[in-house]
Amino acid sequence: MVVQRAKVLGFCMGVRRAVELANKEAELAEINGTSVYTLGPLIHNPKVLKDLERRGVKTLDNPPSNKDSTVIVRAHGISPETESELRDKEFKIVDATCPKVKASQLKTQELSRAGYSIFLAGEERHAEIEGILGYAKDAPYCKVIGDSIEAQNAAAGLCKTNSKTRTALLGQTTISKEEYENIGNTIKKYFPGLITVNTICDATIERQQALRDLLMKSDAVIIAGGYDSANTRRLLAIAADSGKPCALVEDAEKIPESFYNYSKVGLCAGASTPDSLIDEIEKKLLNLSCKSHFA
Repeated sequence: MVVQRAKVLGFCMGVRRAVELANKEAELAEINGTSVYTLGPLIHNPKVLKDLERRGVKTLDNPPSNKDSTVIVRAHGISPETESELRDKEFKIVDATCPKVKASQLKTQELSRAGYSIFLAGEERHAEIEGILGYAKDAPYCKVIGDSIEAQNAAAGLCKTNSKTRTALLGQTTISKEEYENIGNTIKKYFPGLITVNTICDATIERQQALRDLLMKSDAVIIAGGYDSANTRRLLAIAADSGKPCALVEDAEKIPESFYNYSKVGLCAGASTPDSLIDEIEKKLLNLSCKSHFA
């Protein structure tokens, strides 16, 4: 078996920054005897979260009760209201929000305050979108849309009630370019003056293109990453659309047995996937394919 890696894979800039900040705070907490938490999962990868937990960084759904604590804002960001609540309680706050996400938050706030009706393309319950929604509170209208069908319904409904409103479209940083364009084109049928803000992260585009290149040279493809990671699931969807056998693998021990029978296996990874998991999957594929060959 030949295992070929995608040209671009693994941690993006925002994830690497968040993990480095968390590790630094873990070191300080150990020295000072204090506690450190992340409000929600720092990133969407269980292996990284377990490593951080071993270092004393705990994940909470709500702010801690211990006020002598450090709270790390997750890479996906939080709403202004949640941030204000943390500051009111006088926690030490370390903002690990991805710079790309922060830019989307501030642009949403700017357009909202200027009176634009906002369309947010993405997953309604994704942490990034939940955080950005908090920055759209001044908008006369704000709607999360997951695909072009939802865009059609939302735009048609808004056109009936307020056809003269100025509109803007922003998207989850991990949405695919094709999805985003389809949503934008659908809304423009009702609002030709729609402002489309390019909020897609370059890291997302690069990894998706690297996967498409890899698919042309592989019999099957494994996407390494967490099941909860939106950008990793989108890579899986792209691979599935190609018709090639594919699987999302969160743990090297869970590689489907059928993959050991292919001659050329492509290996790509989401933006929150650590190098260690990529290495483990590659090693497992090569070791078991060799044993199968000589059995």
